[in-house]
Formats: sequence, C-alpha cells, structure tokens
Amino acid sequence: MFIRLSYPAVCWLISVVSLTLANPAYPEQPLVKKTLVRSGEVFKEIQTLNQLQLPKTNASYLWRVPREQNKFPELSQATTDVVLVTDVKVNSTDKGIELILVTANSLKLQISPKTEGNSYIADIPNAKLQLRSGDFRQAKPVAGIALITVANLDANTLRVTVTGEMGAPAVELFDSTKEGLVFGVTPSTSTAQQPTTTPEQKPSTTEPEKPIELNVIAPPDTSYRLCDATTATKTDTPLRDIPASVQVIPQQVIEDQQPRNLIGILRNAGVVQNNFSSRIADTFSIRGFRARNVYRNGIKDRFADGAAFSSSLTNIDRVEVVRGPNSVIYGQVNPGGIINIVTKKPLSQPYYALEVRRGAYELFQPSLDLSSPLTKDGSLSYRLNTSYRTAEDFTDFYNEKRFFVSPVINWRIGKNTNLTFDSEYEDIQQSLGTGSEQIASATILPNPNGKIPINRYLGEPTDFFNRQLNRYNYNLEHRFNDNWSISNSFQAAFLTLDLRETAVTSLLEADNRTVERTQTTFPKPTEYEAYTLDTHVIGDFNTGNIKHKLLAGFDLFRQTQSINILRAVAAPLDVFNPVYGQPLGDTFGRLDLYFRDDALGFYLQDQVTLANNLKLLVGGRYDLVENEFANRIASTASVQSDSAFSPRVGIVYQPIAPVSLYASYSRSFEQVTGADKNDSLFQPQLGTQYEVGVKTDLFDNKLSATLALYQLTLTNILTTDPTDPDYSVQTGEQRSRGVELSVTGEILPGWNVIGFYGYTDARITKDNDLPVGNRVEGVPQHVASLWTTYTFGTGSLKGFGGGIGFNYVGDQMPDSLDTYTIPSYFLTDAALYYRNNNFSVGLNLNNIFNVRYYEASFDYLQRIIPGRPYTAQLTVKWEL
Repeated sequence: MFIRLSYPAVCWLISVVSLTLANPAYPEQPLVKKTLVRSGEVFKEIQTLNQLQLPKTNASYLWRVPREQNKFPELSQATTDVVLVTDVKVNSTDKGIELILVTANSLKLQISPKTEGNSYIADIPNAKLQLRSGDFRQAKPVAGIALITVANLDANTLRVTVTGEMGAPAVELFDSTKEGLVFGVTPSTSTAQQPTTTPEQKPSTTEPEKPIELNVIAPPDTSYRLCDATTATKTDTPLRDIPASVQVIPQQVIEDQQPRNLIGILRNAGVVQNNFSSRIADTFSIRGFRARNVYRNGIKDRFADGAAFSSSLTNIDRVEVVRGPNSVIYGQVNPGGIINIVTKKPLSQPYYALEVRRGAYELFQPSLDLSSPLTKDGSLSYRLNTSYRTAEDFTDFYNEKRFFVSPVINWRIGKNTNLTFDSEYEDIQQSLGTGSEQIASATILPNPNGKIPINRYLGEPTDFFNRQLNRYNYNLEHRFNDNWSISNSFQAAFLTLDLRETAVTSLLEADNRTVERTQTTFPKPTEYEAYTLDTHVIGDFNTGNIKHKLLAGFDLFRQTQSINILRAVAAPLDVFNPVYGQPLGDTFGRLDLYFRDDALGFYLQDQVTLANNLKLLVGGRYDLVENEFANRIASTASVQSDSAFSPRVGIVYQPIAPVSLYASYSRSFEQVTGADKNDSLFQPQLGTQYEVGVKTDLFDNKLSATLALYQLTLTNILTTDPTDPDYSVQTGEQRSRGVELSVTGEILPGWNVIGFYGYTDARITKDNDLPVGNRVEGVPQHVASLWTTYTFGTGSLKGFGGGIGFNYVGDQMPDSLDTYTIPSYFLTDAALYYRNNNFSVGLNLNNIFNVRYYEASFDYLQRIIPGRPYTAQLTVKWEL
C-alpha cells in the first residue's frame, strides 16, 4: 500500500525548498525625534543627528526611527490586525541594553507604557508573541537590570516588563524596518531616581494612561499561568479560544515541586499512573482510558508506553495536557487525551546554571543548563542540558544510574526563516525488572500470614532493565509574510532494551505464601526505530468580515521493532520468607518477532472568527495505516491495512471578555489487527466525544479556570465471539462520563495556585465476557490535586517562600471483573525555598505523613505497584 520512502531525503528536500525563499528588502528611513521615559515621567526633546549617541559597532541603527510613546493615530482594536512578534533579542549598549521585538510591522504597534515601582511596563494591545519557547525571560542582562520579560497578557495584548535593581529604567523607543520595535534601556543608577509616589499613586505623564495596577510584589517570572498552547490546534492559540479542556503546567511549577518523574508533573492535571511503575514507564490514564499519547514538541514519543520508557525531566520547559480525542491533528491516538512535552530552547543571552539535588534513598543528581549565542549578531545560538543521576529506592535491591544530554542549535537564517537542530541521548541502567509489583493477597487483602513489607521484591536481585535512547530532530520554519508560514519537522529515534526479569505468574497458592514465577531474558537486545515527518502550512486570511486561521498539512511515520525473548521456569517464592538465587528450571518459550507500523495522514483545520466573541473550529483528517507482523521462528507473516476519517468541530462564545463558553465534538481511532472467524479484518477502534465547558479569567487575567463536562465512548472493542470462543468480534463498548475543574494562576501578588478535580464514571456498556455496568479497570472515580506557593517579594523575608500540596486518588478496580478494590489515598507534599538573584536553595518533602498507597495495578494476577513512602530532597541552584 505504501511507497517505500526515504524519510530523511523527503525532509531535506522540503527544507532546501524552504531555505531558498528570499527575505524582502526594506527602504531606509531617516532619524527624527525621540521620547525619553524615566520613572513615570515623559520628557520630549528634539535632537540633531550628531547629538544622538549611537553604538559604534552596529550599523542597524541607520534604519531606526525614534518614536514618541503614546503618540499614534487612533486605531480601533476591533479592526486592527494583530501584529506578530516572531523573536526577541537583547543586546548590550554603552548605555545599558536594547530590547528588540522582531516584527515587520513595528509602525502598527500601539504602546501604552507605565511604571510600577522598579518596573517599566509597556502593554501593546494589538500584538502577539509567537515563540516556540513560549514567553521570553532574561534575568540580569546587565548591571542595574534585574529582569526582562516579554509575554502575552491575553489573546491580543503583549506586555514588556523591564525591572531595574535600584529603580525604574529610562527607556527610548525606536522603529526599525530592518529589526522591529527597539526599546533602548538605560538602568537607574541610584535610588534617587525612583519616583516618590506610593504604590497606590499614579505616576504623572503627559498623556492619559490606563489606571496603574498595584505594585507587583512577586518576581514577574513566578506566575503559573500561561495564556497560549499549541498542542490542541498546532497553532499558537489563546487557551480561552480553544473549544477543549487544555491545561498547561509551566516551568515554575516544575521548579517549585522538583518531581522525580513525569507523573509527578502530570498529577497537577489530574492524570494518574496506569499499568507500570512510574520509575519505569510513562503510562497514564486520562478520562477513563489509557493514554498512550506522549508527545515531545508535537511529535509522538513512540517509546513512552509500549517500550516501557520513562522521560527525563532535565530539558522540559512545560507540559501541555489536552483532554479528549485529537486524531484530527495527530492521527492514531487513544481517546483519553494528549500529553505534549515542550523542551527548552536556546536563549538570546548567555545563561549558565548548575543544579544539584540530594535526597532520600541516596539520590544524587547534578545537572547543567547552558545557553548562549554563538555569533555576534545572535543568529546562531545553542542550549545544552545534561544530568547524571544515581539513586536507590524503597524496594529491596533497587538502584539506578541515568545519564542524559540534549544539545540544541538554533540558526536564524534570516528574518523570516529559522532552523533548529536538537538531539537527546539517555542511558538508563536499572536493577530489577520492569516493575516492583506486589500481590494484593499479601498486602491490601486479608491474609492469615499478615502483610509483606512495602520494600519486598518478588523477583530476583540479579534482575535488570537497561535502556539506551537516541533522538535526532530538526524543525524548519519559514514565514512568507505576517499571514502565511510553513513548518517542517523530522525526528529519527532509536531505542535499545536489554532485560532480565523474574515475574510472578500465579495467584497465591493454597498455603497463602507461595507464588509461581517465570524469568524472561533478551538473548539479543530489543531494538526500536521510529521516523516521523510533519509538514504544515498556517495561513491567516479574511472572507469579508470573517477571519480564518487555516492549518493544512500531512505527516507520516514508520516504526519497526525487533524482539527476541527467551523464557524459563523460575523457582517458586515464599513472599513472606523469600529465598533468592534458586536454580532456573526448563526453558519453555522462545520468540523472535518483527513489527512494522506505517502511517500517512492528511489534515485540514480552520479556526474561524465569526465575530470578536464568536469563534468556530472545524477540522478533518484522513489516515492510511499499515501493520506488518512476522514470526521469524515459525516463518509466518501478515500485513494489514486500514483507513479512517476523523472529524472535529467546536464553537466558542464569549458573552463577556473574561468568559468563554464552548462546545465540541471530536473523534479518534486506533488500528486493531487481526480477523474474525470469517477472515474479515478488524476495523479500527473509534473514540467519540461530546464536550461542553466554560473558561474564565479572573483577577485581571492572572487566574484562569476551566469547567468541562463530557461523554466519551469507545467502540469496536474486541470481545469473545459468542458462536465460537476461539475467535473475537468487535461488539464491545466502553463509555466514560465526567466533569472536570482546573484552576491555574495567581490569586494575589506572590501567591500562586494550580489545582484540578475530576469525576470519571467509566463503565463497560457492551461485552460478551465482562459484566455490563462494571467499572473500567484502573480508573478512579475521583481525582483531585492542589498545589499552592507564596513568595515574599519585599521586606526582610524577600526571596523566601513555601508551598503545600495535596493529591487525592479515589479507589479503583484492578480488573473489569471487579474482584477487589485498590484503596483510595491522600498524599501531602510541602516545599520551602529561598531565591536571591543567581542563587536558590529549596527543600521538598513528599508524602509527609508516610501514607502507604498503590499507584497502579494490572492483570488478573492481583499484581499491584506500591508508591514511594516519605522522602525529602534538597536542591541547590546557581545561575549566571
């Protein structure tokens, strides 16, 4: 069915075509007048050319036109197109720094400046920052400047904040057709330059301004709220304009909580661990269904679930969670939701950080985060994240060593073209097998012999699970103009697994002490290869008064897997008095298998603005998929091809500016291989969701909340053929209904919060084997989390802060026969920290009350996975 394509060749061909696109030239303009803003006052003056001090090393000043702040023609926000800012640069000057907002239409930008305490703040109501890394932040670029941030305040407003160390800086504005809007910043040199007004007073200016907000106490970079996300639509879209439940967990939350693994981040979004131990694999449950949908920068991580691989957190910038089916963008996915990891990108100014973690169970983890331009003009820059971790754990015999490194190179080829290369290498050496499971009959269920300790391992001390990962990626972006752009991404990933695992293969025997076991080894390492290509075009255009944001593209991928397995009988084990190291029994199973999965998809999406407060999202995708399976020992093979169409439609209505009401319909699919007794190939599983919700921004857009109600149905599930038990039919069905509430942002200056509550009623609605009406296995009905921090911004406690968090997971059924119940649990975490300029130290306490709980379960053998007891961790960080 598929043409055998050379994936790298296709990608580089597209890249070469894009790279040949020329950048437009711009006319020169003379220098005229400027306006000087210092500490809330505006001074206007006319200067001659020889009076104006220019950096002697930068010819770009010849294209700059000084402008007066607040002096623009009156333009209606409703009729003014949003100007895209595609890059942010910070350069040193003899006065201080220059901050450049790179855009081809700086003359259209309307600036509304003000000062608050030590901060110069400029709101630009008709602009939008569009960076792959999200908001821009640079600490201490020069002496006298504490912090620069450039961030989207709301859907169509950009905020520039420059915070001085001694007082508000002086700022000059310039327009440059070669660069964009330039802020010439001169730091305040003494406290005498600070205004004498109190925080409640409004600084005087010569032009009317918006009311001054209260003085910001907390550092500007500590906010938990992010305005935009790309995962749901593949476009930079404000969260309030997306007809879906989307939660973004930003870098600041990760720094405050210092989690050990990905589930530690995702608990903030109500995601629960599923099937495997969290230290082994990224396997989750969202909205009642197992979520095998982990992505990195929009490209699926093919190894997260099926290959039992756990993601490193070293280079994570933020994590976006989109709930519900999303096949219209990503092809084959589970219906529960999408988890997209956004990694760190090169910075425009030098940044060097060393972090060291030391914690319970011999945890030791140093890490480096380095970034800097490589050329004087900043067109070439890099970032390097690397870490090394050694640790033991609460399970007997466990230890691990992890090495991770991720270099990134960014090449700004021209004003409109950007090319990023990045790679990841990770080497994980772990003792024990793929899990630390215990037996329910010896833990949470009654047993005349008592309960086994939480540290008891039921395998062998010689078990191990080693993994080596290599990823190579590039992303090419070219902007034809302010309205049209193209993006091309490619990833090649390789994973090698080596394993020796002794696993329980029976329930407790009649003595209530003994279990049977099997040892699995890989005579040859299991090898995965995955190639993914995605190319899409984004265009903004109008049809009359209706605005469109069009997304059109295609993606294709191939994954191969070679598995060589040998199984042998292991000696039975007394779980209450284990004797390890007994000789193995007979070898009884040898497998040599090969899998290949190919997929090609075409997708189209239109985000339609019918009115300023009414937005429509429509999209569709057509996929072609093919699966090949070969048994090399039996010399048999099979190939199966399928196709599917996945639609999505949603609408957002905003009755008032801070409130969005939305409704949506979406569908997903996953291929099911095999055939029924009539040799008819199985059809893909289909997930269908209906969702309604409301989103609101509170406290002057500092706090966001989303309330969602949904019904999600999965059909074409395999179940036993009632006419022939040796075959299956696709008449099974499961349905999940629920309500979710998420809250993220700042309640008061310095007081941040992120929280989630979800109720999920996931039931079996059709099946020939399982009782209809039973709960779906591994799905708690209630999940809740809350994490809140407070940081002192002034006074003798400035820089000190703390946080407390709670996580509740309701009881769940380990199998769909509802044979027993895994109890609910409630965990309490806390943090104390001090942050002062380039130094920070933090203490994190997890599971403070040492609750014994079980984070996951799987299969009919009553295998359950214990969670980590009380731990403490100290983190020290130096930044330059």
